[in-house]
Amino acid sequence: MKSVILITGASSGFGALTARALADAGHTVYASMRETLGRNAAQVLEAQRYADEHRVDLRSVELDVASTESVQAGVAKIIGDCGQLDVIIHNAGHMSFGPAEAFTPEQFAQLYDINVLSTQRVNRAALPQLRKQGRGLVLWVSSSSARGGTPPYLAPYFAAKAAMDSLAVSYASELTRWGVETSIIVPGAFTKGTNHFTHSGSPADQVRAAEYNEGPYSGVPDQALKGLAALEPADADVGEVAKAIVEIVGMPLGTRPFRCHIDPSQDGAQVVNAMADRVRAEMFRRIGLEDLLKVAAR
Repeated sequence: MKSVILITGASSGFGALTARALADAGHTVYASMRETLGRNAAQVLEAQRYADEHRVDLRSVELDVASTESVQAGVAKIIGDCGQLDVIIHNAGHMSFGPAEAFTPEQFAQLYDINVLSTQRVNRAALPQLRKQGRGLVLWVSSSSARGGTPPYLAPYFAAKAAMDSLAVSYASELTRWGVETSIIVPGAFTKGTNHFTHSGSPADQVRAAEYNEGPYSGVPDQALKGLAALEPADADVGEVAKAIVEIVGMPLGTRPFRCHIDPSQDGAQVVNAMADRVRAEMFRRIGLEDLLKVAAR
């Protein structure tokens, strides 16, 4: 069934790949990004060129996830254009790399805003429409770092993604009775095929960072990145994340998986998440709210 889909952070990486894959599958896809008339103007033109060449319904929409006003305007445009909104994909995010102590509290807060608070802005703008329709899907692009093996020097990002994953889990049970389903995509560390590592932020306090990097932790940054890259199989394909999202969106309501891992490096997140999700389900059964675990199949 054709859906109207909003995906955040769709100027590059997972977002751009997924937007195109969903459009290829026959959906109406709004690839959201900020500064569509400025620094992302080229990405807007590229998306339009792709839509024209492939004859698909891929549209760009101005939406800055850091601005409540921009999010509200972007969502209102989609609903105004289509009269509906069926799927929200929380994909916007940013990474940082460096010793945790060298990042300022303000940098931690900024990363938390991009990776976590952004989802709340989008949900508050978009969920009333999904609840009004009595059906929909909220799909969260989490990270295996939330519960898998965590190498050093990625603390602000790991903390933010763990918070985002926790928020997704909490939202899931609060939306089922509205007919709104939740799926959490858990990608592993793809060191190639996205701009995640290339565009990662660095500590503002370079003096503090140097104390680590020129002291007892000399060589750790290079070893951490080389080690991650070595764990990644040569045939790891970031496009598998987009493929998994397309498959989940295409499933009937009430049949979608709560989690889906795409982790070529197998960092252990799938094992830990399976236990955590089982404990969660058992708690809901014990308190008499088992029906909140899943939307009824339709």
